Amino acid sequence: QLQLVESGGGLVQPGGSLRLSCAASGFTLNGYAIGWFRQAPGKEREGVSCISSSGGTTHYADSVKDRFTISRDNAKSTVYLQMSSLKPEDTAVYYCAAQLYYCLNYVSPNRYDYWGQGTQVTVSP
Repeated sequence: QLQLVESGGGLVQPGGSLRLSCAASGFTLNGYAIGWFRQAPGKEREGVSCISSSGGTTHYADSVKDRFTISRDNAKSTVYLQMSSLKPEDTAVYYCAAQLYYCLNYVSPNRYDYWGQGTQVTVSP
């Protein structure tokens, strides 16, 4: 079964940092663009960032620009989301998702073929 596995979530104080990881189970992430989404209770799933399969193109939502950095290590078949200057409003379940090659309409969940189960990020004093 093809699936993605997120890790690295947890509880952090405002202003702190976390690094999320996304790895594949049953296949390699190479050749796939990877997007990060988040969903807070009572809210719609929000596209946060995306990186192309080569790593040459990245996208960020305005709400996280200059605070989050997406990267990938294709040798390890892993994508990372480095989150800094975290705010309480960043609290959500974070998901990674895969679509072939490019970040086409990266904020649309329907564009992605594979999803992880999510990892909780809580930003609280």
